[in-house]
Amino acid sequence: MITEGKIKQHPERTATGEEGRILSEGMIAHIGFHVEGRTHVIPMSYHYDPSRPDCIYIHGNKASRLMKAICSGIPVCVEVTLLEGLVYSRSAKYHSMNYRSVVCFGNGREVNDNKEKAEIFRDAIDRYFPGREEGRDYKSATTEHLTATSLAEIRITEWSAKAREGGPKGLLDADPNAEGTCGVISTTSG
Repeated sequence: MITEGKIKQHPERTATGEEGRILSEGMIAHIGFHVEGRTHVIPMSYHYDPSRPDCIYIHGNKASRLMKAICSGIPVCVEVTLLEGLVYSRSAKYHSMNYRSVVCFGNGREVNDNKEKAEIFRDAIDRYFPGREEGRDYKSATTEHLTATSLAEIRITEWSAKAREGGPKGLLDADPNAEGTCGVISTTSG
């Protein structure tokens, strides 16, 4: 069971219930972990399937520090942000961004079964490249490739989502006669 984390800074931006949607729409996760006295944050592609809402999958080279750390079961943090707009204000202080983000905490384990790995990799390719079909658009992963690639399942134990939307919130922004300009530049297509 995933527990809901508490947003302390700007609690009015809490987006409870949006965690899975953000993970489903995101493309890059930042994975935070601590090994050998240092904290690391690595951007990675990832796989998330809403039918398994408590799991995130990361793959990489078996020799990488990240994969060794995640597969060892140490605590990790996963963060995904969807940038939706750049907010500009008539006052320097009120420049901001519109976004949706989720922070997840959990522990990893290595997935060793090649059949399970192949299925997750197929699903991940379909998530990033909808409509591509194994056998038609690309060759299936060989046993050698599956064995050489590390796959980690991060079991989410806690998560919290946060979002900001709307225009600038500075005192001068509501006054059309004030000096300067204000507005939002959309960073999303459609």
